[in-house]
Amino acid sequence: MNDQTGVSARVPIDNVSTAQAYRFWREANVKFNVPHYRMRKTARIVKRLAGERDSDLLDLGCGPATLATLLPANIRYHGMDIAIHQPAPNLIQADLRESPIRFGDQQFDIVVAQGVFEYLGDSQLQKFDEISKILKADGRFLVSYWNFSHRKTYVYHAFNNVQPLADFRNDLSQFFKVERYFPASHNWRHTGPNRRITRAINMPIELHIPLVSPLLAVEYFFICAPRG
Repeated sequence: MNDQTGVSARVPIDNVSTAQAYRFWREANVKFNVPHYRMRKTARIVKRLAGERDSDLLDLGCGPATLATLLPANIRYHGMDIAIHQPAPNLIQADLRESPIRFGDQQFDIVVAQGVFEYLGDSQLQKFDEISKILKADGRFLVSYWNFSHRKTYVYHAFNNVQPLADFRNDLSQFFKVERYFPASHNWRHTGPNRRITRAINMPIELHIPLVSPLLAVEYFFICAPRG
């Protein structure tokens, strides 16, 4: 699996136990109590996907479930995460690497995974399969993935699933129909927009720009429908 990015293959998953991962995310999740840029853009997309209809949503890697605070009442929120700070009936604490992605026997109109698959190691195909089985026939899967082709590539130390974007999309396409994909934001530096004006400019843009986006897109969103 090679391309022009210089990212030649998926990085093997580290030998990290669930207990170690729990301690890491128990502390790291605190910084997501306040909605960040990508989460706000996720909410914007989700609201458009749901429209006015009552919808059940599952947020994978939900952290402190902050996304729920950005959604309207017609979207019934459910979440899964390795470290749930405040237990609730609509939240399940589970290691997504080790535990099947499911919420009892429930099926979902929308499944969201923002900033999750960079941490799922060699379980990527298995997790796509599990998500495809809990998505309703007319449902949508919204997933983000880091752009490792950026002109100033940065790999966070905890990432254990680093691969070219094309490989991620190819795996995704085995289980879903990719209806659209576009950058979450463009930035000269490989970081999300942190100034008010750059956030405002990037928020409404849902467009992949040939030549430009591969070099400047920080990460991508994929909107997917079930196959068949």
